[in-house]
Amino acid sequence: MYYASKVFDKMPQPNSFVWNTIIRGYQQNNIPFKTLEYFYRMKGLENVKPDRFTYPFVIRACTDRMEFGRGMYLHGEVFKIGFDRDVFVATRLIEMYGEKGDVCHAGRVFDALVVKDKIVWTTMLEQYVIKCGDMEKACELFDLMPSRDLVDWTMMVSGHVNVGNLESAKRFFDDAPDKDLLMYNIILGGHAKNEELEVLVRFFHEMPMRDLVSWNTVIGGLVRGKRINEAIKYFNLMQKENVCPNEVTITTVLSASAQVGALDLGKWLHSFIDRRGIGVSSVVGTALVDMYSKCGDLESAEYVFDTMKEKDVVAWSAMIMGFSMNGQSKNALQLFYRMTNENVKPNDATLLGVLCACVHAGLVDEGRKLFNNMYEQFGLTPQLEHYSCIVDLLGRASLLDEAYDMIKSMPLEPHSGVWGALLGACKLHGKVELAEQAIEHLMQLDHEDGGYLAIMSNIYANAGRWSDVARVRKLMKEKGINKVRGCSAIEINGEIHEFSVGEKMHPHIKEIYHMVDEIYKRLRIVGHVGSTNEVYFDVEEEEKEKALVHHSEKLAVAYGLFATDSNSIIRVVKNLRICADCHAVIKLISGTFNREIVIRDRNRFHHFKEGRCSCGDYW
Repeated sequence: MYYASKVFDKMPQPNSFVWNTIIRGYQQNNIPFKTLEYFYRMKGLENVKPDRFTYPFVIRACTDRMEFGRGMYLHGEVFKIGFDRDVFVATRLIEMYGEKGDVCHAGRVFDALVVKDKIVWTTMLEQYVIKCGDMEKACELFDLMPSRDLVDWTMMVSGHVNVGNLESAKRFFDDAPDKDLLMYNIILGGHAKNEELEVLVRFFHEMPMRDLVSWNTVIGGLVRGKRINEAIKYFNLMQKENVCPNEVTITTVLSASAQVGALDLGKWLHSFIDRRGIGVSSVVGTALVDMYSKCGDLESAEYVFDTMKEKDVVAWSAMIMGFSMNGQSKNALQLFYRMTNENVKPNDATLLGVLCACVHAGLVDEGRKLFNNMYEQFGLTPQLEHYSCIVDLLGRASLLDEAYDMIKSMPLEPHSGVWGALLGACKLHGKVELAEQAIEHLMQLDHEDGGYLAIMSNIYANAGRWSDVARVRKLMKEKGINKVRGCSAIEINGEIHEFSVGEKMHPHIKEIYHMVDEIYKRLRIVGHVGSTNEVYFDVEEEEKEKALVHHSEKLAVAYGLFATDSNSIIRVVKNLRICADCHAVIKLISGTFNREIVIRDRNRFHHFKEGRCSCGDYW
């Protein structure tokens, strides 16, 4: 355009055709301010007037620059000279009003047209479907269209998926005379979005053609639906069919690895990235840091973080949270201060990671200071998650009155996480009356979750208030609420093995139970006695000891003891907080069997080695 403008400026008397050419050139080369500049130069010449070929590009320039006031002025101008009935001018006006969010005026322009071509029909349909999501109006217009092509059918399918009406989307899909891969992928994405996983997989296999988007959709849907083993199976199948993964695939499967602690798979993905030369972008690097951190391999997480060429705030936050959840609170704080020294502005997630580090290490003064200075120092307003952390920090330190006062003075309405943190602290310190106030709020906020009632039951039981235990138990039965079932996962040779309490279905269950017996023989020698405090609601009294023996994390560790090399680390992920007895038992196992064991529970990591835990029995 530089040379085009030089030639243009040398012309003694360019006519309207030449003016339109230079105006169109700037617009098509995405330089809209120059389009407008040359338009007003053209208007300043008495012998050259803009025509119906000029205005479409000028109106489009206004749209690109979001100068809707100028665009509306031009609408008035073309109305006065009669160009608003020109289909090309009208199409650009419809686009402009749609971008402005004024679909009503776009409709008026459309309705005023005497002659409508295919493009203007599709443009108006686009405003209803994409710009405002009014599928009722879109359907009315679609029915009036004199001809409909693949673009129109695809737009209707996509629109219904976007507003969550998958049934209507499938009706349009079934009625469409032609279908391309895009339309198939839109329906596939709708099933993934609605978590219709069985239908998702079946539809995927029924598709006459698939591309990388199709594979990413089915893998991502399975990961979001917590069906990790299946997601990994499809990732492996994708390799066999010679479909090359991209950054989306890699980050999705890394997320799956992180969820279940599949370190072997995560390492394979890391080596795959290196072999294929995909490159560790900020997104992939952050996903690797997150995966290694959530698998308890902080050394690898640090290596990836340190070798990342570009680190955004998300990458820093992931590494800080990695240190925090793995009990390395000092390193988390050091990294945070290094981050601020390098002028990287923290965000809400960063501060959450730092506060969690303070919680795990019991750093009350440090946590208080950071929380109180969030706005003044970093311009961040504390959110509910930050309040949950500070309440948890104060509660664990036995400062329950201060924690309760904090809740009462909150500018936000406390959610279940805040009251739940207080309830957990009450259980830790045996504060029954304060726990009763917390559970009252929790029952108002969360009618479905029975976990809080189970905690309240344990608080009453620890206080010897058995009539209250019976009352809470009756309430749980009336509400049809059961405590969330514990589940633990361990990766062995690239395969995820899941265990629940009293697992019976695993193919190696006999060997596992034999190993459990061997564990308890050794534990009895060192004088271990099971703590049944955590199973008041799991089973009746006479079954408590048996239930403790067969908790899911113990079964997973037992499997790891005989299924892995004696020098390898046993890594287990649990969906709930590890109970006191399991914590004590696994500490002893790490010493008597001379094995390093890493347990990731709902709250944090526990690195067991030589009879000790990284959490210092503070969790």
